Amino acid sequence: MTPERFQAVTSRYQTLRIAVVGDFCLDRYLEIDPARAEISIETGLPVHNVVRVRAQPGGAGTIVNNLVALGIGEIIAVGFCGDDGEGYELRRELAAKSGVTLDHFVTTPDRVTFTYAKPLVISPGQPPVELNRIDVKNWTQTPTVLEARLTASLREIAPKIDALIVLDQVDEVGTGVVTRGLLRFLGELAAANPGLPVIADSRQGLRDWPAVSFKMNAAELASLLDRHEVLSLDDVAATAAEFAVKNGRPVFVTLSERGMIAADPRGSVDHVAALPVRGPIDIVGAGDSVTANLAAALAGGASLREASELAAIASSLVIHQLGTTGTASVRELADHVVPSF
Repeated sequence: MTPERFQAVTSRYQTLRIAVVGDFCLDRYLEIDPARAEISIETGLPVHNVVRVRAQPGGAGTIVNNLVALGIGEIIAVGFCGDDGEGYELRRELAAKSGVTLDHFVTTPDRVTFTYAKPLVISPGQPPVELNRIDVKNWTQTPTVLEARLTASLREIAPKIDALIVLDQVDEVGTGVVTRGLLRFLGELAAANPGLPVIADSRQGLRDWPAVSFKMNAAELASLLDRHEVLSLDDVAATAAEFAVKNGRPVFVTLSERGMIAADPRGSVDHVAALPVRGPIDIVGAGDSVTANLAAALAGGASLREASELAAIASSLVIHQLGTTGTASVRELADHVVPSF
C-alpha cells in the first residue's frame, strides 16, 4: 500500500458510520502485587492482594476500542448488558469513548453482563502473568423479546451505515446477541445490501452462517472443514476462495506468523505476510484488531489487499501490547506503511 493510498483511505475514517453487533463484555483486570502475598487466617489459603483495578470493554467492545483508536466518525453499538454493576461500568466505559453511540445498546434485567475478571501478577521488570480467569456468563437462552428488539435496531440502522461488524463471542449457543433469529435477519440484510461490508467472526465457528464476509483463523477454518491437521497455505487459499465465491463476499483467514489470506468473490486470492515479532507478545485482541481494521479500510475505499495489509500491521502492533487488549491508531499504522510490491 502506498503512502498516498493510505492517506486517501484513512482520511475518510472520520466520516464513516460503522455498527458493531455482538456480545459486549467487561474485561476487568486485577493487578496483584506478589510482594504483598498473605496467607488467609480463616482458610490457610494464599491471598492475592490487588493493588489496582482497571476495566475496559471486551468482546465486541474490543472491536469498538479499535474503531475508536482509528478515529471512526460514529460507532453504533448493538447489543445488551445486564442491569447490574458490571453493566453500569461497561456502559460508562463505552459512553466515554469518542464517537460511540448507545441508542441501540440495551440494559436488561433478564441478562447478566458478560464479565471476564483477569488476575494479573505484576512483578517489576517482568511481563504480567495472568492467573486463572473468572468468567460471568449467561446460561439461559436469550429472550425472544430481546432478540426482536436487537433485530429491529439492525433494521433501523442498516440504511445509514458504511459497514457492519458481527461478533459472536459466547460459547453457549443462543445465550448471547447472535441468536438464530438474528442470523436469519442478518442474511436478509446482507442480501438486500450487497455493497455494504458485513464482516462476521464467531467463536463457535461460522458453519450455517448466512452469506456474509467470513473472518476466521486457520484453526477455525480447519474446524469448519472437519479437519484436524494444520492446513497448508495452498489449502487455506483454495478453501477461502471457495467460500468467497459461494457467499459472493470476501473471506479473510488469519494465519499468525504466516500472515493472512484474503479471497474475493471472483475466487482471486492474496497472501499478505505477517510483520516480524519483537520480544514478548500477547495475542489477546489481535483477531478483533484485524476485524476492525478490515471493516474500516473497506468502508474507506481500500482494495481487498490494501485492507488486509492494514489489518496485518494493526495485528502486529496489538500483540506487542502486554497485559491489555490493545489497539492501533492511524498514526501508529502510518509508521509501518510501505509501498506494496
